[in-house]
Amino acid sequence: MPRRRRLLAGMGALAGSGLWRPVSALADAPTLAPHLPPLREEDALVAFGHTGPITDGGWSTAHDKGVQAVRKAFPKLRTVYVESVPYSADATRIFRQFVAEGANMVFSTSNYGDFIKDVADRAPEVAFLECDGVTVTGNLGWYYVTHWYPSYIIGIAAGLMTRTNRLGYVGTFPIPSVYASANATLLGAQSVNPGCTMHAVATNSWFDPQAATQAATALADSGCDFLCGITDEPAFLRVAESRGLKAAMWNLDMRRFGPKAYVSAVVLDFASFYIDQVRARLNGTWQAAANFLTLAHGVDRDAWGETVPQAIREQADAMRDRILGGYNPFRGPIRDNSGTVRIPAGTVMDDNAIYQWDWGVQGMTGLG
Repeated sequence: MPRRRRLLAGMGALAGSGLWRPVSALADAPTLAPHLPPLREEDALVAFGHTGPITDGGWSTAHDKGVQAVRKAFPKLRTVYVESVPYSADATRIFRQFVAEGANMVFSTSNYGDFIKDVADRAPEVAFLECDGVTVTGNLGWYYVTHWYPSYIIGIAAGLMTRTNRLGYVGTFPIPSVYASANATLLGAQSVNPGCTMHAVATNSWFDPQAATQAATALADSGCDFLCGITDEPAFLRVAESRGLKAAMWNLDMRRFGPKAYVSAVVLDFASFYIDQVRARLNGTWQAAANFLTLAHGVDRDAWGETVPQAIREQADAMRDRILGGYNPFRGPIRDNSGTVRIPAGTVMDDNAIYQWDWGVQGMTGLG
């Protein structure tokens, strides 16, 4: 998962197929993108910088599947990638190397802030896209998944399946993407079972199976019978399977690591977005923009696990249908975990607000 620590700034016009929701009302419009001329497929080079190894089975694997789709769609196109790009000045050097090698388009599959922006500012002839980014400039855009909607849907299943009303969350860092994930799951659970609470444990890592196993074990020992989280590997699913609990995962289908425990997962699919962005760059129509990949168009819930009762599937999916029809379940009153009303009655949290979530909802402990 990406590491985003800054608030949003910038906006852009929607580019691509129309399946990507443009972000608006964040700031004044940036300078118009420079004209990037069309390219022949065989002359183009697209580079990807991944935050982890593409074999992590989670976040970077999901992005790599998108890269593979690009290669299939554009067989004459050249692609390069670097795994485990560090969050340091080394990232700047890697992005600069992409430009030096002749990249016409650069994707970073996590947020690299000024490390990528500084390179983009000095290479106006190159299109840059940053996952979980915050800034749009003439040639730098960003994109992210509205994972809070499938999290809410899965939360409904959690609220109906828990016996102790205690959900456990294996977190990583107290940042907006984690707050949005945990809060959405708990609010979904509380919508059908108001007595649900959630305890979160931060591991301070996106990929640390040992730490995730320890966190999941502690949550299980404290009485949590439904585990969820936002890690890039299936450690807490293994714990749930061994303890007879239920679990919901992130990134990809991981049921093979715990088929009895597996309820569902927030699953990601970047293929169509990547193909559309590359096609626009080749056609000379690409513009820097801020885009949300929406429910059923880049992010969704996975197929339900084998032990999820049909009635629960149907109740949760009824909400999925409502969301696809335009309904937003993040509506007030919503209180924080101190009891203060943060979202008053009659107010709906839009995606921009959820993208910046930095507080835990009522019933949440461990995330502040």
